Amino acid sequence: MQRKIGRYSKYLRPITITFDLIVLALTAMWILPDHFQGLYFYLYLTFSWIVISITTKFYQVYRFTKLIQIAQKIMKQYFVFALNLFALNGLFTLTEEYSVVGYYLLTTAVIIGIVKYFVFWLLKIFRKYYKGNLRRIVIIGHDELTNNFINFVTTNDDYGYSLTKSFSLTNTRSSEIVAFCNEHDVDEIYLSLEKTTTHQVSFFIDYVDNNLKLLKFLPSRKDLLSANLKVDYYGVIPVMPSRTTPLNDPLNYFIKRVFDIVFSSLVIILIMSWLTPLIAILIRLESKGPIFFKQKRNGLDYEEFNCYKFRSMFVNDNADIDEAVKNDPRITKIGAFLRRTSIDEMPQFFNVFVGTMSVVGPRPHMLNFTEKYAVKVNKFKARHFIKPGITGMAQTHGYRGEIENDTDIINRIKYDIFYMESWSLLLDLKIIYLTIKNAIKGEKKAY
Repeated sequence: MQRKIGRYSKYLRPITITFDLIVLALTAMWILPDHFQGLYFYLYLTFSWIVISITTKFYQVYRFTKLIQIAQKIMKQYFVFALNLFALNGLFTLTEEYSVVGYYLLTTAVIIGIVKYFVFWLLKIFRKYYKGNLRRIVIIGHDELTNNFINFVTTNDDYGYSLTKSFSLTNTRSSEIVAFCNEHDVDEIYLSLEKTTTHQVSFFIDYVDNNLKLLKFLPSRKDLLSANLKVDYYGVIPVMPSRTTPLNDPLNYFIKRVFDIVFSSLVIILIMSWLTPLIAILIRLESKGPIFFKQKRNGLDYEEFNCYKFRSMFVNDNADIDEAVKNDPRITKIGAFLRRTSIDEMPQFFNVFVGTMSVVGPRPHMLNFTEKYAVKVNKFKARHFIKPGITGMAQTHGYRGEIENDTDIINRIKYDIFYMESWSLLLDLKIIYLTIKNAIKGEKKAY
C-alpha cells in the first residue's frame, strides 16, 4: 500500500539507488588501484551496498523524515560500508594504502550525501510551490492533538498533505465520512484515538481494508504506552499506521523478491526450457489456438496485469468470464491433465520473474470475480496489499479451484490475510512443499 500511495516514490527510489551504484562504480574506477578493478569486485560492491542499505534503511526517507535523520542514515550506512570495504581489503590485501580506500569512501559519501539532500529539498519545493505529489487527507477527531495536527499539515506545505476536510465523530456519522472519502478520492485518513470507541476504530479499519486506502492513528499518551505499533513523528506529533505487515520491512521484501527471482529462474531454466516445447506440441495436436492463455487479473494494489497459463481449454468466448467447473466441456483432454497436475500454472513463473507475481501469495482472480467479491466479502481487497502468488496458504488448505459457495471465498480471505500478517521465508517454503505434495497426491478440486 505504501508503494501505491507514494505516487512517484516507486520511480524515485530505483533511480536513486541506480545513481548511487553508478557513483560508487565510477569513483572506484577513478580512485581505487588496479587490484580492485575486476568484475567480481564490482558485483560485490553492488551487492554489499544494497544489502547494507536495506539493513540500515538508508533509502527509507519519507516526506516527514527530519534532516538530522537523513544525516544519521548516511553515517550509519557509511560506517557499515567502510567496515565491509576495509575487511575485504584486509582479507585479500588489494592495497596497503588504506588512505586510498578512505579517500574513496569520503568522496562517494560527499557526492551521495549532497545528492540525497538535494533530492529531498527538491521534493519539498515541488510540493510547496508547484502543489505536486500531494496526498488528499481527512482528519477525524475533535481534541487538542487533532487541532495540533490540522495546524501542522496546513502550515507545512512542503510535507505535501492536502487537507480535504476535518470531521468530528460527535457531529458526523461514520458512514457520512466514508461517503465523503469515496466522493473526493481521499488517500489517507487520520483518526484520533481520543474519545473514539472500539466500534468506530473497527469500522474505519474495515473501510480502508476494503477500499485500499491508508488509515493512520493520532494516539494519546496512553495509547503510545499501550500500543505495539510503529510510531512515526510528523514534527513532534506521533502518528501510527493501522496496518503493518512483515513485508512492509524492506529487508523482508528484499528477501522475498530475491527468493522469487532465484526460484523462478531455476524453474524457467531447468524445467520450462524443455517442458514448454513438449506441452506446446501436445496442446496443438488436440486443438487449434495459442499455446499460452493470457488473462487480466488484479495484482498488487489492485493494479491489473496479464497472468499467463498453458491453454487448457478449447478457444471460447467465455474464457475470461466463467471459471472452470467440474466436467467442464471446454477443457481439452491434455488440458484436464495439465489442470489436475497444476502444470497449466507453470508459465506464471515468468510473471514471478518480471515481478507481477510472487511464488507464494494470494491467488489472483478473474476481474469480474474480483469486482463481485470485493463488494460482497468483507476485507476482500486487503489481500491486494501484497503480490498475488502461483500458490498460497488457502490453496494448500483445500480452498482452490471453483468457488462453490460464499464459505469458500470467505475462508480464502482468512488464510490470505493470515499469510500476509504472518509471512516468513520458512512459511513460503512450507507452502511450496505442501503444494508439490498435493499436486502429486491429487486434489479434489483440481479441474
